[in-house]
Amino acid sequence: MSIFGNERRLFLEGEAETVKLGSELARLAQASEQGLTVFLDGDLGMGKTTLSRGVIRALGHEGAVKSPTYTLVEPYEDLEPPVYHFDLYRLGDPEELEYMGIRDYFASRSFRLIEWPERGEGILPDPDIEIHLEREGEGRSVVLRARSELGARLLNEIELIGPES
Repeated sequence: MSIFGNERRLFLEGEAETVKLGSELARLAQASEQGLTVFLDGDLGMGKTTLSRGVIRALGHEGAVKSPTYTLVEPYEDLEPPVYHFDLYRLGDPEELEYMGIRDYFASRSFRLIEWPERGEGILPDPDIEIHLEREGEGRSVVLRARSELGARLLNEIELIGPES
């Protein structure tokens, strides 16, 4: 249970529903007057990048959405709000985030999607929402947890895709 009393569980049958969940998160981010930080947690291949692609496309990006595994961050600054998609899987040391100016990404009203956030522990600020994805049969079990007052408010407004579990 989240300390903010807001946790939602659902089941996504496939990639299309994962993309739809990303679209719903994008809708909430656009309506918010604050920046939003979402931690994406799950093993390799669980749909973290697919969910991120849903967010980025729903905000109007028409080009390719690639995983920032080798670049650590892919900026989409032409979107409203701007999106910064991080993948910290290959991060050697959390201190590397300081060298890349991580704090600058959190200084504005932007949407920050962070895959493998545990690799930035001690440097990254707390998220507003944490999303955990894991395999369940042919689909994905998803837990969305509020980690801030903003996150709790947004999770109350979310229109869930797929059945709640």
